[in-house]
Amino acid sequence: MPNRKTAAPIQAGIDLQLQDEVALIRLSRPAKRNALNDSLILALRETFQNLPQGVRAAVIHGEGEHFCAGLDLSELQERDAGQGMQHSRMWHAALDGVERGPVPVVAALHGAVVGGGLELASACHIRVADESTFFALPEGTRGIFVGGGGSVRISKLIGVARMTDMMLTGRVYSASEGERAGLTQYLVPTGGALERALALARQIATNAPLTNYALMHALPRIAEQPADHGYFTEALISGMAQAAPEAKERVRAFLQGKAAKVQKK
Repeated sequence: MPNRKTAAPIQAGIDLQLQDEVALIRLSRPAKRNALNDSLILALRETFQNLPQGVRAAVIHGEGEHFCAGLDLSELQERDAGQGMQHSRMWHAALDGVERGPVPVVAALHGAVVGGGLELASACHIRVADESTFFALPEGTRGIFVGGGGSVRISKLIGVARMTDMMLTGRVYSASEGERAGLTQYLVPTGGALERALALARQIATNAPLTNYALMHALPRIAEQPADHGYFTEALISGMAQAAPEAKERVRAFLQGKAAKVQKK
């Protein structure tokens, strides 16, 4: 199949390209190290709410030398407590659209993955970092607190103790340290994150859509349920997934020797 590419115009720092069934979403504020402002966050929400028909996986990456250096402090407004809470909830809604949207999302990370950039990366389902990547949560040293869901998502990835350390001390994790801590699942040579992320997304796009949706939406909820509730949820999702026509075709193909067996790589 040809690698068909189509593109949408850049809007509020977002560039959307389609490569067959994969949506390639680029943060396009390189002069600001792709720092996040409200316009970009709202554009992310709009992008994931309106992905073109036929998209089965997505990749998020950053233009220039960095994935995302966090919140654009030059645009930070003074807010009272109520306004600050509502602003945080707006970010929550946007990043929930990444984590709990219609398709699996792979993050291709390089350079700075800092503050809000790490919150965005943690909302993706798979994270690929190259060796230039570094991670930090400097909010504690700047007198602010994470507001884009990081206290939930990042602490689940690396644990509360590690996240507390990062925020209290300003500790910076290298790419290899981030992989060992659980911030990423893949570590590749410098310049190779996007290529690997695209390869993973293309592989994911070949899965049965209902199975992909179940993996995205059921697994995190099962992890938070008591064991007996989790087993019941698993049984429901398992029954639904295997009843799908595409799943039946895939199992039939395997039994007929038409599908590849798992091989050691």
